[in-house]
Amino acid sequence: MIDDIITYDKTLFVYLNNLGSESFDFIWIILSNKLINIFLYLGAIVLFFRNNNFKSTAKLVLFISIMVLFTDQTTNLFKDGFSRLRPCHDPFVSDISRLVKESCGALYGFFSAHASNSFSLAIFFIGIFKKTYRYLTPVLLTIAFLIGYSRIYLGVHYPLDVISGSIYGVFTGYIFYILWKRFPVFLKN
Repeated sequence: MIDDIITYDKTLFVYLNNLGSESFDFIWIILSNKLINIFLYLGAIVLFFRNNNFKSTAKLVLFISIMVLFTDQTTNLFKDGFSRLRPCHDPFVSDISRLVKESCGALYGFFSAHASNSFSLAIFFIGIFKKTYRYLTPVLLTIAFLIGYSRIYLGVHYPLDVISGSIYGVFTGYIFYILWKRFPVFLKN
């Protein structure tokens, strides 16, 4: 059963990865760049600041930094624990797929840190803005999805790496949002 899932995952990866075109490669490289998340969430922090004081905003910045650090580092523990080769390091897949980036990245890829970080930030900010900026929900989810898909397009993650990372990101983003709301020290003074 597991072997069938892995085979299907590899087949789906090859199909999705080969849908790419050199004309669009630059878009997916930009989407996969960590600076995209930084600029996007700097904008979200500015929106938060518009309705809160400096002290609350500083606490928010510290809190999301801890969330991203936690999400990123636990993702690395999973990668080392599962030891699943990235497609670009897998000899059975690398010859029939496109590696769009200049480098493949670390040896293991299960699960995607880009997907987990993008979704944790999206879910956290959806919770923060659910009353003031509800229109941001589809925007944040779409961007997180596109960042996740970019990892398949670029040839560095299998679909299950991205799906698992996304689920983990939703989980951590929601837990950190609950923690943010539960402890009054984080709320507006």
